[in-house]
Amino acid sequence: MGDTDEEKYWVLRSRDGDHAAFEALVREHQQMVHSLTYRMTGSVDDCKDLAQETFVRAFQQLDTFQGTAKFSSWLYRIAVNACLDWRRREKRREQFLTNWAATQGGNPLQSNSSGIDGQASHDVQAALMKLPAKQRAAIVLTVYSEHTHAEAAKILNCSEATVSWRIFAARRKLKRLLRAKGGSNE
Repeated sequence: MGDTDEEKYWVLRSRDGDHAAFEALVREHQQMVHSLTYRMTGSVDDCKDLAQETFVRAFQQLDTFQGTAKFSSWLYRIAVNACLDWRRREKRREQFLTNWAATQGGNPLQSNSSGIDGQASHDVQAALMKLPAKQRAAIVLTVYSEHTHAEAAKILNCSEATVSWRIFAARRKLKRLLRAKGGSNE
């Protein structure tokens, strides 16, 4: 859809409380949001939850959409922020489990099934998950979602130079992680 008059129509209708109009926006952008949230979390279950959270937040914040950027860019920003919030919660949860396990004399059981086929894809996703969240967001937006650095900067609310630096640092770390794993150099 992008900046089409049709999409603007659906946004205006959604603002007026038309749930069917918002449903049309969700259907149009659902795949994009799911892809982003999966790449940010590496988990099918968490991806679904975060996609749903993204659309709930978007609906609640629809009045803040000014139309100066594409609706998809605005929605990406909400999704990235939801993922960054999720990552902070996960870090707190992991820290709690680690501390609890230390007091109990055991290790917390952690199961993470990514649902990706192929060892190489699994290795890349595992390496991606080891990146700091902001570097991961920059890589996901520019490599997987094919946004320009300028678009990613708007979505992440930072400068293009910051996006470029995050991508540079992320690629360097990914190469190092994948070499150590014996995977590809991408």
